[in-house]
Amino acid sequence: MSFPRYPTYKPSGVEWLGEVPEHWQEKPLKTITSINDEVLPESLSRDYEIEYVDIGSVSLANGIEKTEAMLFGDAPSRARRIPRDGDVLVSTVRTYLKAIAPVVNPPSNLVASTGFAVVRPRHELEPGFLKYALQEEHFIQQVISRSTGVSYPAINASDVAKISLNLPGSSEQLAIATFLDHETAKIDALIAEQQRLIELLQEKRQAVISHAVTKGLNPDVPMKDSGVEWLGEVPEHWEIRPIKHLARVGNGSTPNRDNSDYWADHDGFPWLNSSVVNQAEVSEADRFVTNLALRDCHLPIIEPPAVLVGITGQGRTRGMAAKLIFKATVSQHIAYIKPDLDQLAVDFLLCALGAAYERLRLDSEGSGSTKGAITCEQLGLMRMPVPGPLEQVEIVSFLQLEVASNEALKAQSELAIRLLQERRSALISAAVTGQIDVRGLVPEAVAA
Repeated sequence: MSFPRYPTYKPSGVEWLGEVPEHWQEKPLKTITSINDEVLPESLSRDYEIEYVDIGSVSLANGIEKTEAMLFGDAPSRARRIPRDGDVLVSTVRTYLKAIAPVVNPPSNLVASTGFAVVRPRHELEPGFLKYALQEEHFIQQVISRSTGVSYPAINASDVAKISLNLPGSSEQLAIATFLDHETAKIDALIAEQQRLIELLQEKRQAVISHAVTKGLNPDVPMKDSGVEWLGEVPEHWEIRPIKHLARVGNGSTPNRDNSDYWADHDGFPWLNSSVVNQAEVSEADRFVTNLALRDCHLPIIEPPAVLVGITGQGRTRGMAAKLIFKATVSQHIAYIKPDLDQLAVDFLLCALGAAYERLRLDSEGSGSTKGAITCEQLGLMRMPVPGPLEQVEIVSFLQLEVASNEALKAQSELAIRLLQERRSALISAAVTGQIDVRGLVPEAVAA
């Protein structure tokens, strides 16, 4: 859909903006907003409960994604800013993250990090217009370009206040905000549909893998009780065996990071940490160790093909598995499983571990030192279904086709989401910079 433009324009005086509607006026934020008006008093009771929002809990796409309840006495020292309804949070640290979000109907005890500038509109500025103007890409780039520092870029709130907006009158601001509320809601609904489709595809992918590696491909084959809760019934001719009878299981360690004799450039031996299991295949390393580290730290040399399993951490990495396709060693946060290829195909093992993911995580929630960790002993004792070698190959081939089809559909949805997000961003930019005239596209009572 194409939108009308304003009848007359004038130069904005800003290179990136070009022309703006003739009747709009340029005003620095410091003249139309206040910034960081309210902070929690140091005298506040330590037992006062707050809902805390930090930089990591805010995104440009989703706004304030979560808050954390805590007592003031336990809160970090940066938990001090008080935002109100209609304010906008603008991250002033790590500005490349674009952590900008409107504050909408907040709880009375909401507290924001001092890493935010809390921007509050004054009487001539409609909160709805401010919300979109500060999410507009060119404003964000102004924040980023004025930031200083390389690894931790930051901007002072006083410098944010110097950034200018071009403004129409209050009634026109309201019309623009109303138009964008309506249009972005439609786009957001379409994005939510695609996100839900991706979730359903992921669920289907997991279900197909689980069924194939626990039930096989022949629905008419006689079944038997496996004796393993997560497996249920399996084909009668399959074996159920612990992994340690089919493979070698072990893990590695992390050489002393302060010892330069243990670490090498790209000519060293590849060393892997747990983040590598977030991919299907592990084909390269970004850290390398010396032969001295291999010897002193008793690091295992793992020949491919093998499977790596994340065994620590509270995120989704714990229990995830990936195929290792080059010679490497690993940290203590990874277990490696080197199968006896006469009994167990590495790709079938990988699929079986995918099917057992939730069970592995559940079994790892133990007590004491093992809480939130999978041990090599647990992996070795895990009983898995073992079809014959030819049937393993058939199951893997079937799953490769199914997963490829699933991934293609997922890629289509991800592309649709990116295009919708680009459309949303472009529409906001066009409306709040006056490149389109939306006054005739909202109720007259609003646009007047």
